[in-house]
Amino acid sequence: MILLSLSASSQQKKSPVLNHIALYVVDLQKSTAFYRDVLQIDTIPEPFHDGKHTWFKIGEHSQLHIISGAAAVTAHEKSSHLCFSIPSMDAFIKRLDRYRLDYTNWAGTAKAPTLRVDGVKQIYLQDPDGYWIEINDDKY
Repeated sequence: MILLSLSASSQQKKSPVLNHIALYVVDLQKSTAFYRDVLQIDTIPEPFHDGKHTWFKIGEHSQLHIISGAAAVTAHEKSSHLCFSIPSMDAFIKRLDRYRLDYTNWAGTAKAPTLRVDGVKQIYLQDPDGYWIEINDDKY
């Protein structure tokens, strides 16, 4: 009976784990600079070495892949966005101001962070290809 229990527990289904998110971009250098310098995400080696890819580490086992080749910047809905948590909203906003980048709250009011009911501050901005990004100070 114990053997049956061990066998059943070892076969429990594990949830899928996010491996990567890929974004198709017009200008790889511009997008790489944005994610590396503005968001301060670390680059990691990519296997292609063809000048068309930049990979970033965005979690313990998760990556962001930036791939060049998009013909034009296209419109994206704010509801479809990436979200990154940062340690200090004030420090992040100062960095955005240094780079002269716009940000809004969910409603679209410029330079106005939202304070969620759970106390988390959040802002929204767009990368060079118009992909929406939420930045918040949620603690894990």
